[in-house]
Amino acid sequence: MTTDQKLIRNKLGLLDLASYLKNVSEACRVMGYSRDTFYRVKNAYEDGGMEALTEKSKRMPNLKNRIPEDVEAAILDLTLENPALGQKRVSDELRRRGIFVSAAGVRCVWLRHGLEVFQKRLKALEVHVAKTGHVLTEDQLKAMERAQDEKMAFGEIETEHVGYLGAQDTYYVGNIKGVGRIYQQTFIDTFSSLAMAKLYTSKHPINSADFLNDRVIPFFDEKGIPLLRILTDRGTEYCGNPTTHEFQLFLALNDVEHTKTKVRSPQTNGICERFHKTIKDEFYSLAFRRKIYLTLDELQKDLDLWLYKYNNQRTHQGKRCKGRTPMDTFNDNLPLAKEKWISYMDEGHVDGFLTDDHLTAQI
Repeated sequence: MTTDQKLIRNKLGLLDLASYLKNVSEACRVMGYSRDTFYRVKNAYEDGGMEALTEKSKRMPNLKNRIPEDVEAAILDLTLENPALGQKRVSDELRRRGIFVSAAGVRCVWLRHGLEVFQKRLKALEVHVAKTGHVLTEDQLKAMERAQDEKMAFGEIETEHVGYLGAQDTYYVGNIKGVGRIYQQTFIDTFSSLAMAKLYTSKHPINSADFLNDRVIPFFDEKGIPLLRILTDRGTEYCGNPTTHEFQLFLALNDVEHTKTKVRSPQTNGICERFHKTIKDEFYSLAFRRKIYLTLDELQKDLDLWLYKYNNQRTHQGKRCKGRTPMDTFNDNLPLAKEKWISYMDEGHVDGFLTDDHLTAQI
């Protein structure tokens, strides 16, 4: 039963009770209405029946006070032209063009069209470009880049398919007596959330490269697709002189593009940070209470078992997994990744690898 139906039923009940009691005052007291309301309801019912008892909104649009259609059209055109402008800047820019409208008036138009926040205006621009096929202006491109930077700053990563972008990070596990400090090299495929990890006793560039060489690159080779890019922080185990740094040399040798997080923005690699919290809560916190580890190999063996369950059995609630396991997500997207890789090779490659110019243009 709708709200209007409930209100109509109550009003009819008031009329029926007054008729039964033959006392308007008593009926109003019992039903919680005033006598004035009773007579208004009675007169409305006698004039128009049940339909006249529906609630009528007292808020009527003041059309005389609404912004003229040509001004509203100018606001929408400028919004699509430069979605990064705020309501005050839109007002100022239109004033320069001879169109006078307040910042509050601009916001009213935005609210009416669902454009009140930057992300909504950006989405409207994407829809407009998709429909018309217009080339983006410089201001529009800047707005798109700004949105991309904001996504990266809050850990939201743009990734098109499996193998498109991997995230690598170092996690300090702890100090085991007889073994020493233990560091975990972590890799996450940003599309499927599939994870790999290997333990070391130091943070050294050779270990970062060894992890890719031992676990990551062979996995993608087995699946028949390359790893195109890798995202890391700016730690010394990942960044250094390209001519002598082991990790940098390994990436160059395997034709993997290196992307670094923004300075003082560790959340840019938030997908690894979130995985580290999961592995701490679901594996390390339990493993160190159940067993005393004497060697690194023992801990690595149990870690590999947990990773297998994480990738193949544990459902994931990520943006693209949506309740599937990371491995299921990876395998479901694998045909698309292979198709895109074939198109990359068809457009430009040297001995089975993309040329630097072509790869830069595609990514």
